[in-house]
Amino acid sequence: MLKKSKLFGFLLIPMLLTLLVACGPDRPTRNTNDSDNSGTNGDINTNQGEELEKPDELTIWVNDNERDLKAAEEVTEKYTEETGIVVKIIPYALTEQEEALSLDAPAGRGPDLFYLGDGEAGSLYEKGLAAPLELTEEQKAGYNKSALNALSYKGVQEGIPASVETTALFYNKDLIPEVPETWEELMEIAKELTNVKNGEYGFLMPAYDFFFMNMFLDVKGGYIFGEDNKGSYNADDIGLASDGAVEGAKLIQSWFEDDNVIPPGITGDVMNGLFEDGKVGAVVSGPWSISSYKKALGDSLGVVPFPTIDGKHLRPFLGVVGWFVSEYSENKYWATDLALFMTNTENTILTHEMNGKIPARTDVEVSDELYNGILQQTEYAVMSPNIPERNLIWDPMKGALEFILNGDDPKEVLEEAVQQIEEQVRQFGGKK
Repeated sequence: MLKKSKLFGFLLIPMLLTLLVACGPDRPTRNTNDSDNSGTNGDINTNQGEELEKPDELTIWVNDNERDLKAAEEVTEKYTEETGIVVKIIPYALTEQEEALSLDAPAGRGPDLFYLGDGEAGSLYEKGLAAPLELTEEQKAGYNKSALNALSYKGVQEGIPASVETTALFYNKDLIPEVPETWEELMEIAKELTNVKNGEYGFLMPAYDFFFMNMFLDVKGGYIFGEDNKGSYNADDIGLASDGAVEGAKLIQSWFEDDNVIPPGITGDVMNGLFEDGKVGAVVSGPWSISSYKKALGDSLGVVPFPTIDGKHLRPFLGVVGWFVSEYSENKYWATDLALFMTNTENTILTHEMNGKIPARTDVEVSDELYNGILQQTEYAVMSPNIPERNLIWDPMKGALEFILNGDDPKEVLEEAVQQIEEQVRQFGGKK
């Protein structure tokens, strides 16, 4: 039996986050399907803007990526033309926005609208940083329902989705002319193509990253947190050492035990380099790789949904990024109006053409076959838990994967990983 001290080092408990959660506002729980627009419970009534005076300016935080900034500039210029409201754009890295909001927004230095992912929805709610939104059914029409749900928490709609992403199978058509329907067949092809001496491989993936690997635990019946009949997550129910999760881990381990499939020590950077050099048949990646892969492989690059395992579709994580209205904004109605404008059908098409991100709307077609391959996989993707406790799973599971891929017993390793997560959940406040 492995000792916990051998498997995992001590992980710092996010005490600051715990304090912020404890100090967060007492939020009401609402049904996001309600069509009542009374504006009660502090929600933004999006039908009352006719009587609200327009502000001279709205401030938004946009991801500090050149393509995102250019897209935001073009769309907000259109908004200014239509409304007369000037939109001030401030570049801000996604990874820094939540912490900055906690400090700046209460002091009146924050934005009216900010841009973050689904993983922050829970903590934004608990900290009282994102204003609850009350959208009508007409306003919600056209958005991907899973994307809307990903930006909600405890029945409260908090964000308006702009784009979605997930992982899929990227392959070199010169090496794999036709992708097989099953994962078992793909692994057989991988063995045939692999020549370790020549640095050639049939299949590679960043297997030490739980973000990419959870789908193999999931397809066998594993799960992160249990859910109730309303879809709310229960951090006290951790399924990462369940029988299904163990079976999935054994499957992953089998590919590394056989040198003809995946060699140990493969990182994302190594995988990308080999694939771009034309030395790998297929890899697991996401839309963020399309540009560089396309530049390297040209028309030889293909993107398709993952082959099935035991007749089941693999379900990678669905990532959703969208616009949140600051709880501290004095112009919540107009900030919401701007978010809806930026993500309407016309402007979503424009944004996709400029930044290449996959639309979070079902009424927008994606013509590029590479992006369309990702879009097809989103039909079988699942959102990662958006409760604050989700941040406690990544490090223990990364450690678990390292030991599993080095040949340790999957059941023992996963049980110890879950013990580590449970201990942190208790300290975080998930268990009373």
